[in-house]
Amino acid sequence: MRIVTRPDFDGIVSAVFIEQAENITEPTLWIEPGDVQQGTADIKPGDIMANLPYDEKCSKWFDHHISNVPAFKVEGSFKIAPSAAGIVYEYYKEKGLLKKDYDELVEQTDIIDAAELTKDMVLHPEKYPYILLSMTVKNKDDSDLLYWNKLVSLLKDVSIQEIMEDHEVKKRAEAVLKENTAYEKYLKEYTEIHGNISVTDFRSFDKYPTGNRFLTYHVFPETIASITIRKKRQSKNKILLSIGKSIFNNKSHVNIGELLSNYNGGGHDGAGGCTLDVATADDDIKKIINIMVEDSIN
Repeated sequence: MRIVTRPDFDGIVSAVFIEQAENITEPTLWIEPGDVQQGTADIKPGDIMANLPYDEKCSKWFDHHISNVPAFKVEGSFKIAPSAAGIVYEYYKEKGLLKKDYDELVEQTDIIDAAELTKDMVLHPEKYPYILLSMTVKNKDDSDLLYWNKLVSLLKDVSIQEIMEDHEVKKRAEAVLKENTAYEKYLKEYTEIHGNISVTDFRSFDKYPTGNRFLTYHVFPETIASITIRKKRQSKNKILLSIGKSIFNNKSHVNIGELLSNYNGGGHDGAGGCTLDVATADDDIKKIINIMVEDSIN
């Protein structure tokens, strides 16, 4: 039996609960939603999936994305909710299979995954340990896989104060704060404003800049949504596109998850992503930008 989840904070916290409640016999498989949508994920009977689109080969599935509403009843649990981890927690807590109370962890995961952040949280994550910890979750190289597994173990048994003092966590957290400072400069240089939509294009980078994804709403306060474009690592033929509604200027009416489901992607009402083919990416991106700009005008 194996956990299959996404390498973000919500996926990591989901794994914390599944690992305790189920007889997990194999290492966690960390994959992206696009791997499931494109049929390249190696899903097997016995797998327990969380925070990902449904695959009929799995034995249990948990999710909360509006673009992944199941067409039929499946084993596990699906709800439109702030986080997948909250759904997993509720499911196993009701069955009495968790060894302690994780209400604070779920509450913080809900805030992070639903982007219910204040400006102070965005500008000063060092004051908010769970938020800063979530920002240390990257997907850059093979060392990150070991880190995801480490966080699952730490969050299961260790207080947030002790976790933030762990040598590796502390080192990554310090790097995140430096990275965020640099990221603001990249945003200003590589972003164009279309209507009330910011479009940040990092396709000129082989290794694109990363940083606090909410900074764009501080740097461009007049915008109501952001689009970020970048190359998919280790793939010359794919482009990654992410869209988010501003968490400070709530005037966008487009359902992002539904929009991107038309491009083999998905997500929430307020945020989502998709993977585009290089050959058609420019046309697809123009269409998506036009839809978002049209919304900003109306």
